[in-house]
Amino acid sequence: MLRVSFWLTALLFIPLGLLLYFLPPAVAATLGVSPLWLPRVAGGLLLAWGAFQVAASFAPDAVKVGGLAGGNLLTVAALLPAALRGDALPSAVRMLMLALAGALLLLAVVAMLSVPSRRDHNKGVNL
Repeated sequence: MLRVSFWLTALLFIPLGLLLYFLPPAVAATLGVSPLWLPRVAGGLLLAWGAFQVAASFAPDAVKVGGLAGGNLLTVAALLPAALRGDALPSAVRMLMLALAGALLLLAVVAMLSVPSRRDHNKGVNL
C-alpha cells in the first residue's frame, strides 16, 4: 500500500508538472498568469517531485514517507485556501483543485499509516 501511495502521488505530479512546464501562452493568459516563467518553474519543480516519488517507491523508509506526506500536506495547504476562496476561478478549475487536494490528503494519510517500522526493515520484509 505504501508503494501505491508513492506511485499515485507521482502519477499526479508528473503530468501536472509537464502540463505547467509546457503551458501554452494562450492558456497562461486565460488563467491570469502574467509572466510565463512562473508556471514553467512550478512545472519543473512538480516534475522533479514526481520523479523523486517514483525513485523513492523502490526503497521506502520512514524519511521518504515523511517527505511524501509532508510534500503532499504542504501542497494541500496551498491548494485548499485558494480553491475555497476561488470566486474568480472557473468552477471546473475550482473543482479540480479541490479534487487534487483531497487525493493528496488521502495519499498522505495512507503513507503515514503504512510507514515501515525499523523492525520490519531489519527482518528484510519486502514492502
